[in-house]
Amino acid sequence: MFNIEEELKKLPKKPGVYIMHDKDDKIIYVGKAISLKRRVTSYFRKTRKTVRIQNMVKLIDHFEYIVCDNEQEALILECNLIKKNMPKFNVLLKDDKTYPYIKINVKDDYPNVYFTRRKLNDGARYFGPYASSTATKEMIEFIKTKFKIRQCRTFKYKDRACLNYHIKKCSGPCMGYISKEEYRKRINQIISILDGKVDEVEKELKNAMNEASTKMEYEKAALYRDELLAVESISQKQKVSNISENDIDVIGIARSEQEICIEIFYVRNSKMIGRDNYFFKGLNDEDDSDIIEEFIEQYYNGKQFFPSKIMIRNDFEDRALVEEWLAKMADKKVEIKVPQKGEKVRLVEMAENNAKITLDNKEKPNKNVIVDLKDTLNLKHLPHRIESFDISNISGEYMVAGMCVMIDGNIKRNLSRRFKIKTVYGQDDPKSMEEVITRRLRHSIDLERLEENEHLTITKNTNDKIEKLPSEIKEKYEEGKGFGTLPDLIFADGGITQIRATKKAIQNIENEIGVILNIYVYGMVKNDKHQTRALMDENRNEIEVSEQIFNLITNFQNEVHNTAIGYHKYLRDKSMSKSELDEIKGIGKAKKVELLKTFGDVEKIKNASIEELTQVKGINEKLAEEIKEELNSEQNKE
Repeated sequence: MFNIEEELKKLPKKPGVYIMHDKDDKIIYVGKAISLKRRVTSYFRKTRKTVRIQNMVKLIDHFEYIVCDNEQEALILECNLIKKNMPKFNVLLKDDKTYPYIKINVKDDYPNVYFTRRKLNDGARYFGPYASSTATKEMIEFIKTKFKIRQCRTFKYKDRACLNYHIKKCSGPCMGYISKEEYRKRINQIISILDGKVDEVEKELKNAMNEASTKMEYEKAALYRDELLAVESISQKQKVSNISENDIDVIGIARSEQEICIEIFYVRNSKMIGRDNYFFKGLNDEDDSDIIEEFIEQYYNGKQFFPSKIMIRNDFEDRALVEEWLAKMADKKVEIKVPQKGEKVRLVEMAENNAKITLDNKEKPNKNVIVDLKDTLNLKHLPHRIESFDISNISGEYMVAGMCVMIDGNIKRNLSRRFKIKTVYGQDDPKSMEEVITRRLRHSIDLERLEENEHLTITKNTNDKIEKLPSEIKEKYEEGKGFGTLPDLIFADGGITQIRATKKAIQNIENEIGVILNIYVYGMVKNDKHQTRALMDENRNEIEVSEQIFNLITNFQNEVHNTAIGYHKYLRDKSMSKSELDEIKGIGKAKKVELLKTFGDVEKIKNASIEELTQVKGINEKLAEEIKEELNSEQNKE
């Protein structure tokens, strides 16, 4: 048995990496340390810790460590282990992007300008990486059109020019309308522009334009003028401000109550070429410097391109170590700078301001509506997770229910669920609602119990240990993890009877587990046209809401209604598609549909005459006789 106190005494005072495991031997945290003894011991002493680390320590069952020769090795190993294991308590950068490049295959006689996400060692010229694929594609389209570079993917000589030549988007190299030398000159200009050498190209084009104008070659001068305008436009597309630094990344961080946003500005050849942002939750009590350090380590690990400098606001303890690690990967000097004044400070401030704006824009519209909803309904806490339920049936047949989920004002279609009613017979919508809500709540309650008692963790990839659980526990776990956490608020599609049914289901679960769930319940009342009219509380009071809330609820109600009725229709159609007609030779899907469409059901087909059957598309007299014979023989068997 692993004794933590005894193992702490054995820790060496050397650099290395420590790996925390839970009771299921799952890696939950990876960290590096200058002194393994000092760092690991600190987790188990009464020192100030963030909520994230407190929660992590509660789950530690045992730990292991790897001693390294120096801090550099420890940093590299830490990054690799985090990337491989994705521990739940590390600050994880969920970045599955492959950044876009502009590619020019300079070896071709008539090179093309491509969009690509793969940078190969194939002798081509690559420009980037760029932050936005849309902006990159727009840049390529602009370049190809303005410089009349060929649009075709594969080049070959043709008998006639394509449409792009006639609409002046291509110079027609396939027809020999432009020489290799002149085409190459245009390609070199594009390369110079993308390299940031705009001034040289502009000067060259101005000289050529003036020379052509002096010689009264006005048509040629006009072409140079158009190219000059194109160069200036491309330059403006790349340029935000004149920056003295050549290749830098500027990192800014901003916070809200719910999330942290990190924004990166990319400056290449003294031009700002783009930006990107990343969002993190559950780090509100972490220091900015710690978050930035972990972000840098994960973001640049395995990258192909490295800037010369990285600008940040807050310094961190291992900056020199991280710089050394970056330089080793980049095979050049990479500095992490904490500017104090001037242009560089303003760049960091701009990144921070943009991060704040990005965060506000992301949260504000939906969050404001949810805050408005909280105030309108006089709720004690913000309803982050709202669920809606609707029952669908026809005269008590194919009884089903739909469930839809809204997180922070956004409908999450991937969290929608469908139910077959199991314990209610006949048309009883309130009883059906009670059954569905009870089943839904029990899924999350069982999941919480399982995670607490069996020490399970929800992950994208099912842990091998789940497979080894007893079948009844494994079945509950698999059901529960599809429903996630309990809702803060439930909207029942209907009036007071549905509200009471929902409240009763919640009360049954509360009595069962001995805990008050604090789930609010309201009904979504419709008018005669089946449109949302109002919200109703448990006392039959109809509540006036703002237009924004009304629109949100209407969309939500439509979503859950479509989910329920769609499932009902699916089961009904599936049932109708299985019939005695399937056993009759010569009756395929098309003929079966035509028969059911004409007569309605199999019973009416049995009672139809031969003459009536032959009126159906595709049914001749012989087949009609076979239908009658087969269906009557089935009836006799019964």
